[in-house]
Amino acid sequence: MTQTQSSPIGVNSELLNGLEWRCIGPPRGGRVVAVAGDPVNPAVFYFGACAGGVWKTYDGGTYWENVSDGFFETASVGAIDVSTADPNVIYAGMGEACIRIDVTHGDGVYRSTDAGKSWQNMGLKDTRHISRVRTHPQNADLVYVAALGHAFGPNSERGIFRSSNGGRDWEHVLFKSEDAGAADLSIDPNNPRNLFASIWQTRRSFWNLSSGGPDSGLWRTTDGGDTWEDISGNPGLPEGPLGRIGVAVSPAQAGRVYATIEAKDCGIYRSDDNGDTWELMSDDRDLQGRPWYYQHIFADPQDANTCWILSYGAWKSIDGGKTFTQVTTPHGDNHDIWIDPNNTQRIIEGNDGGACVSYNGGDTFSTIYNQLTSQFYHLTTDDRFPYRVYGTQQDNSAISVPSRTVKGAIPWGDCYTVGSSESGYIALHPDDPNIVVSGAVGSSPGGGGNMLRYDHKTGQVRIITVWPELNTGYGAENMKYRFQWTYPIQFSPHNPDVLYATGNIVFRSTDQGSSWEPISPDLTRNDPTKMQPSGGPVTLDTSGAETYCTIFAFVESAQEAGVFWAGSDDGLVNISRDGGETWTNITPPTLPEWSQIAAIELSPHDPATAYVAATKYKLDDTRPLLYRTNDYGASWSEIINGIPEDDFTRSIREDPNQAGLLFAGTETSLYVSFNAGDSWQKFKSNLPVVPFYDLLIKDDDLIAATHGRSFWILDDLSQVRQLAADLSGESVHLLKPGTKVRLGAPFGGRRPSGGKNYQLSLGAAVTYTESKNSSGETVRKFLDAGQNPPGGLRVNYYLAEAPDSEATLTFMDSEGNEIKTFSSAELENEEERRDARVAAAAGLNHFDWNLRYPPANRVPGDKTTEDSIIGPLSPPGAYSVRLTVGDESQTQNFDLVKNPNVEATQEDFDAQFAMLLQLRDKVSETHDNINRLRSARTQVAEWAKRAEDSAAQEAVSASADALKQQFTDIESELIQTEYRGARDRLTLPVKLNAKLLGLVPVVAAADFRPPQQTYEVFAQYTEELDAQFQALQSVIDNELSEFENLLAELQIPTIVPRTTP
Repeated sequence: MTQTQSSPIGVNSELLNGLEWRCIGPPRGGRVVAVAGDPVNPAVFYFGACAGGVWKTYDGGTYWENVSDGFFETASVGAIDVSTADPNVIYAGMGEACIRIDVTHGDGVYRSTDAGKSWQNMGLKDTRHISRVRTHPQNADLVYVAALGHAFGPNSERGIFRSSNGGRDWEHVLFKSEDAGAADLSIDPNNPRNLFASIWQTRRSFWNLSSGGPDSGLWRTTDGGDTWEDISGNPGLPEGPLGRIGVAVSPAQAGRVYATIEAKDCGIYRSDDNGDTWELMSDDRDLQGRPWYYQHIFADPQDANTCWILSYGAWKSIDGGKTFTQVTTPHGDNHDIWIDPNNTQRIIEGNDGGACVSYNGGDTFSTIYNQLTSQFYHLTTDDRFPYRVYGTQQDNSAISVPSRTVKGAIPWGDCYTVGSSESGYIALHPDDPNIVVSGAVGSSPGGGGNMLRYDHKTGQVRIITVWPELNTGYGAENMKYRFQWTYPIQFSPHNPDVLYATGNIVFRSTDQGSSWEPISPDLTRNDPTKMQPSGGPVTLDTSGAETYCTIFAFVESAQEAGVFWAGSDDGLVNISRDGGETWTNITPPTLPEWSQIAAIELSPHDPATAYVAATKYKLDDTRPLLYRTNDYGASWSEIINGIPEDDFTRSIREDPNQAGLLFAGTETSLYVSFNAGDSWQKFKSNLPVVPFYDLLIKDDDLIAATHGRSFWILDDLSQVRQLAADLSGESVHLLKPGTKVRLGAPFGGRRPSGGKNYQLSLGAAVTYTESKNSSGETVRKFLDAGQNPPGGLRVNYYLAEAPDSEATLTFMDSEGNEIKTFSSAELENEEERRDARVAAAAGLNHFDWNLRYPPANRVPGDKTTEDSIIGPLSPPGAYSVRLTVGDESQTQNFDLVKNPNVEATQEDFDAQFAMLLQLRDKVSETHDNINRLRSARTQVAEWAKRAEDSAAQEAVSASADALKQQFTDIESELIQTEYRGARDRLTLPVKLNAKLLGLVPVVAAADFRPPQQTYEVFAQYTEELDAQFQALQSVIDNELSEFENLLAELQIPTIVPRTTP
């Protein structure tokens, strides 16, 4: 039954946050502008992701782990510095200062005093964008911060700040103006009272990036920052206006300073007298790149003639800056480098593809395909099972990522590119998932709003740009049509042959991009003052990223063909209800002027209802802007209650199964509303702090495209819906599990051995660690792969308080027969202790059932079968689970369905399951008999020893020896007793119990009816086993009975063979 806006105001956040998201990858790095190394430990490095927090490697870049989650309140790291005086002290300056189109802000400075284990915010929150943090080489508490300040407007918290007590207090030691902040800062390690800072006058908006002006310049202090001198006019430096400047003091030669300067006479400048005079060393334009984005220069710590320039490429000079040679890095667009002052062959470099480590001075680098920091704009999915997620990654390509695999994780090798698109929307042909169309402004040849059509069958990419006119060097005013960096692309939900794309007008194609027709007038404000070439006053930069007055959000109604909604990046919302013949401006009247319409979500429950997410952050207004209409835009309601006033909004989606259940993505968080937006609450869970650029609901999963932490999925939204119920009066509540697709477990893997593990199964090369949570569940953390959903069935349940009595979960088949029961109690039985315990904490708990029946009985200490004794996987069918806590009990039904890709019938599954049960039971019978004979043999030996001093010693001993040998002869047929380790696996003959277990994977490896030959082999084994069982029983009935009679004559108690020790 569809629920309406009468849903409750909210859900207990602790319950909601008990649901777990998973990151599916891809493990392909995003932009990095901040790197640092541990000056003592050669294997330890750090990087700050531009929208993904701080990461640390303990093994020279082989693997990376996030160390800032749970501490940081913003995602963007602009600078990082490890103290040379105390490497446990690390400072992270938040908000990148390479202020490209997708730049995200920070919240000041964080400090760690335990090598990244914990962090504390030390203030300067309104700096927003920090370019450098520098610590005194002998004092970890003396720290300098170069703050660019607000990228989108004036503010006073910018320039150079100094703290002498580790950031507890700050002095504002250099301030030029509210329009100019610090772009670089370099400290002389030999004389730390000498520092050089560059001040950069810059401003970004939706339509322009201004770089340079009268407030830009180069500054110097010789007293540790007490006083500063503007040295921009010193002899040899270029005339203004100046733009962005990078500066580096050489630690290898007193007085030597390098600078890369954006100016009319741009170039690499050098001073050998501490900045008093300068000389132009190189005016090579290849070194300048895009000055506002790069201008990074670094001096070698040991060689005064060696310096590095990071730009499009990485460049190195060994002659004092006169000439440069390019150094190949794993990715282009290079921003930061740290060179070990004690070993200049050891470096870490940051670029738009991630961070990479070199131990040979840059000849080779570690991979960037081990960092879960991808920055996505938009996403879509296909209709396969498992469905794949597609997205456009900033500074990289469009990519397809599986939502899950049958390998136990999502390796990088299961992802593939679907065109070079980095910037735009992405859409799949509704009838052919091989056809992927995506926007590729900035990452494709040709002109105009580049659009690519990728065909996975052929691997070919066609360019189907609406109007492929090259406009580099011009403003949008000169363009026939204006297409934004991220312009909408959509296939019609009513006709798979119809494709839409939007510039300043809406275009339609009926031949997959071979031709286009306009179906709207200009739906923007069309303000020519906001269409001038971007850049200046020093350097123009017309990449297309600042093209303005365009349609930024577009959707055709899935319920009504020909109903179009369009939102522009300059603040207009229009609708057409006649296929584009006429359009009506329905802009919310309270929407601030020049806001960007980031997303339009049409309700799947009511064609007249729509939601709009907007933002004005690039005009320095970070308020959230969300609106709802229930009458095709005739009236609007603002719906931002519960979202902080400085957390601007980017995306919004409504649940297709429950009206009024909304999800909204902001620059730092995800929010949920249970009443159509009337109120919101943060949906934190285990999600990182990160921009949420896009959201999508597929097969009852909520998928998030983050701009800095790759893709995330919340499996089974039915759990969120159920939490919306009023649980205040319940002490126990069992949520109904969603339908579970049955996927077999991979085989051929290695048993984890502690530390890092490198293979889940044969061919599935992923790296992970394992640990046990408080309930005994095994939790895997993947370091270079995406995470699968739980392999079994996740059961969520609520407990108002931790119970005094035992809590149990019982799983049952369709007839109500018990399959297996799990408990919260501490269990003494070894077999039960192998099972995960049922969590019984107050709040929302979960339990993952592996869908298996109980395993076969074991032989204690038998290493030959330790890993192979598992219960049969439940066949597809109807099941139920019962939660019992004290006197309270609740039951929920659920379905286990087959993988839609397999051909097996229900009869095939039933036959497979029946044989697996037979195998399990025969193994149990075998092991029970082994345990019986071992028990009897042990007791025989014990009583023979007790008879040593009796008159019948000789007779007892002879009888016992013969009896023990009979037991041993039978045992040697049933089980290999000489096995001590892996070396023996291929040298000792396999015995009947292992032979029997060897049939299990033959039957269970895939979803098929067992091969006829397995029945025949099983019959053979059964015959051989039964013969041994009969022999054993004969010994027990005869020879053992005679031995007991002998003992009775000596008045010794009889022997009772046991099946367990």
